[in-house]
Amino acid sequence: MKKTCAMLVSATLSTHVAFAQEANPESVSPLAFCSVEPIVFKSSALMPKGHVKVEANRTEIIENKVALFSGNVDITSDSAIISASQAQVNGNGEDVLAKGDVHFRDAQLSVESDAVSLRSKEERLEMQNTRYQLTGFVGQGAAEDILVDTNEGIVLKEVSFTTCPEGHEDWMIRASEISIEKGTAWGKAKHTRFYVADVPVFYLPYFAFPVSNERQTGLLFPEITSSSNTGIDYTQPFYWNIAPNFDMTISPRVMTQRGIQLNTEFRYLTEKSEGTAYVEYLPSDSDIEGSPDRYFYRLQHQGQLNDNWVLGIDFNGLSDDNYIVDLGSDYYNSADTHLYRTVSLGYYTRDLTVNMQVKDFEILGDTADSYRALPEVKIDYRTPFGRYFEFSVNSELAYFDNTSETAPTATRFHVAPTLAMPIRAAWGEFVAETTVLQTVYKQENIQDTDLEENVERTLGQARLFGALYFEKDSSWFGHDTAMTLEPKIQYLYTSYEDQTAIGLYDSTPLLTDVEGLFRGQEFTGLDRISDNNQVTLGITSRILDKNNREQFVLSLGQIFYLEDNKVIAATKNQDRSALAAEMDWRFNKNWYAHSDIQVTTDTDKVDLSSVGVEYRQDAKRFIQLSHRYVRDLSGETIDQVGISASWPIAENWQWVGRTYRDIERDRSIETYAGIQYESCCWAIRLVAERSLSNRYDSSGEQSTDDFDTGVSLQFIFKGIGTSGTQRSMLQDGMFGYRQPYSLN
Repeated sequence: MKKTCAMLVSATLSTHVAFAQEANPESVSPLAFCSVEPIVFKSSALMPKGHVKVEANRTEIIENKVALFSGNVDITSDSAIISASQAQVNGNGEDVLAKGDVHFRDAQLSVESDAVSLRSKEERLEMQNTRYQLTGFVGQGAAEDILVDTNEGIVLKEVSFTTCPEGHEDWMIRASEISIEKGTAWGKAKHTRFYVADVPVFYLPYFAFPVSNERQTGLLFPEITSSSNTGIDYTQPFYWNIAPNFDMTISPRVMTQRGIQLNTEFRYLTEKSEGTAYVEYLPSDSDIEGSPDRYFYRLQHQGQLNDNWVLGIDFNGLSDDNYIVDLGSDYYNSADTHLYRTVSLGYYTRDLTVNMQVKDFEILGDTADSYRALPEVKIDYRTPFGRYFEFSVNSELAYFDNTSETAPTATRFHVAPTLAMPIRAAWGEFVAETTVLQTVYKQENIQDTDLEENVERTLGQARLFGALYFEKDSSWFGHDTAMTLEPKIQYLYTSYEDQTAIGLYDSTPLLTDVEGLFRGQEFTGLDRISDNNQVTLGITSRILDKNNREQFVLSLGQIFYLEDNKVIAATKNQDRSALAAEMDWRFNKNWYAHSDIQVTTDTDKVDLSSVGVEYRQDAKRFIQLSHRYVRDLSGETIDQVGISASWPIAENWQWVGRTYRDIERDRSIETYAGIQYESCCWAIRLVAERSLSNRYDSSGEQSTDDFDTGVSLQFIFKGIGTSGTQRSMLQDGMFGYRQPYSLN
C-alpha cells in the first residue's frame, strides 16, 4: 500500500496545537496533582520513514483497487497511528475512509472521531464529531468537524478548548469556527465565548491569533487584581511585533480608585546591542487631592561599539516621591530611596580596562542628598613584571557635584601603582605587595568649612598575605566526607596623613564580615583611607560530602592592631577588632542554618548578628525563622525577627505567610498572608498584607509609624495566561523570601 495522508494530519493539526501551547509555554509541564495525566506518545511505535503498516482482523482486496479492513484496524505510518473499527482504502492508497471509534495519535495530539476521510491526491483530511487532547500537555477540547486541506489550510467547526480534565471543565473557550489559511501565521476565530463554570463571561465576534512560534501582534491575557490601594485593577496588554528585532507591549491599566494608566515597554535587539524603554503614565490621579499627573520611566541599554568598547545606560525617573508606594513597580520597592541614573563607556583588553561613567540619582523624599560623579573615569592596567612579579596601576579622575547649593564640590585625581609577587598553588597562596596611593583634590564652595581648596595626599602601603589549604578524609554523622582547614594571615601597613581637610564625597564606613577583615580598608571610596599597622588572622573549615558539596562551613577572623589608628573617622579604638564569625550548616536534606556574628571581645557585646534556620521538605513545604541585629546603623539599633512559611493545607490548597517584627520598637513591620487554590487548569489567589507605608509627606519626611493595609484577589486561567504558583506569593511584599544559607 502507498503511504497514506497520516503525515498530512500531523503537519496541519500541529499548527492548531502550536497556538494552544504558545499561549503559555510554561504550562507544558503537567502538575502532579491533576486528575488526568497528559498523553505520552511513544515514537518507537512508528514505522521507518516512507513505510506504512496496516493490521486488521479481516482483510478483503477487490481487483487490486479496493482494500477493506475490519476488526481492530491499526494504520501505522512514520508519524502517526490511526485505529478504527473498519477502514476502506481506494485507488491503491489514494483514498482512505475509517469509521467506528476512530482514534488518531501523533507527537502533537490525540483525536477521537466518528469518521476520518483521507484523500491523498487532493491532500485533504476530514474528521467528524471529534474530541482531541494535546500530547504532553493538559489541554483538550472538541470539534464537530475538522477539515484539513493542504492548499487552503485548516477549518474547525464548533470547536472548544480547555486545560481542565474532561468532565471537569471549570473554564472553556468555544468558537463557532476557527480557520487557519495556508501560508499565513494567523488563525481566525469567529463568535468566541469564554466560559467559567458554564457561564459565558466574555465574547468576541472575531479575533486573530498566532499559529506559529514566531512573535505576532495581538492581545495578551489580561491581569485582574483588586486591592484597597487601587480598587479593582485591570491590565490588558497588547503586544506589537514591530519587526524581528523590535517590539512593544502597550498595557492600559484601569484602576477604579485612580483612573486609567498607560504602560508601554519598547524593546530592541541588534547584532551588538540590546535595550528597553519603559514608560508609565497616569493622567489625573483621582485618589490624590488636585488630581496630579503621575509617571515613571526607565531606559536601559547595553551595546558593544566594537571589539573593545562597550556602552551602558541605566536611566530612571518618576513624577513624585510616593509613586512606587501607590502604584507599585517591577523594578523598585517602597523601601528604595534612590533611583540610579548611570551612563557608562568601557574599554576592555587583556591588560587595560577603562571605565568612564556619569553617576546621578533621583532622590526620594528628604533623603540625605548624595554626590553625583559627573563624570568619573577609572583606568586600570595590569601586566607581568619579570618572572615572579606583577605590576598594576589603578587610577581615577572624578568630579563630584551636589544638588545642594551650599554643599562643597570637588575634583579628585587618584593613582595607585602596585608591585606584587603572587604565588598560588593547590597547597595555598602567598602574596607580597607594595603600593603608593597618591590623591589630589581641588575643592570648591568650601567657605565656612574646615576644608581646603587644594589637598594632596600621599600614602604608602605594604601587604603580606598567606594561606594554607589542608584536607583529609573524615566521617560526618556516619557518612564519608572530606574536611578542610584553611588558616590565613595578613600583615598590613598603611602610612598616616591628616585627611580632615578632605570632604566626604563617596566614602562611608563599611560593615565588616570575615572576608572583609582582610580588605584593609574601612570605608567605601577614597576620601578616607585609614592608617594601618595590623595583623589579621582567619581560619575556615569545611566539611564536603562525596559529591564535593559543602555540608558545613565555619569561618573565624579578627584584626590585631599594633598601633593606635589616627584617622579620626576610622572605627578602630581598641587593640583588636570585633571577632567575626560565620557559619553555614546543612544538617540533612531538609534542615539548613546560617549565622554570622561580630562580638567586641573586650566588652563581649554583640555589634552585629544574623541568624536563619529553615526546614524545607520540598518546594511547597518550608518554614524559616530569621533574626538580624545591628547595634549602631546610622545612629539606630536594628533588632528584627521574622518568620516565613509555605505549606499545603489541603489538596490543591496552598498557604503562604510571613511576618517581621521590630523588637527594638515593639511593633510589626510587615505581615503578609496568602492562600491559593490551584488546580491543573485554573487558580485563585487571595492575599492580605499590612506593612509600613513608607509614604512621604509634603515636606519630604518619610512616615515611620503609618501602615498600609491591602487585599488583592487574582484569577489565573492556565493555558492562556501565567501558570502561577505559591512561589510568586513568596516574592511579594517588602522583604520577600530569601534562603538563609550560602553553601556551594
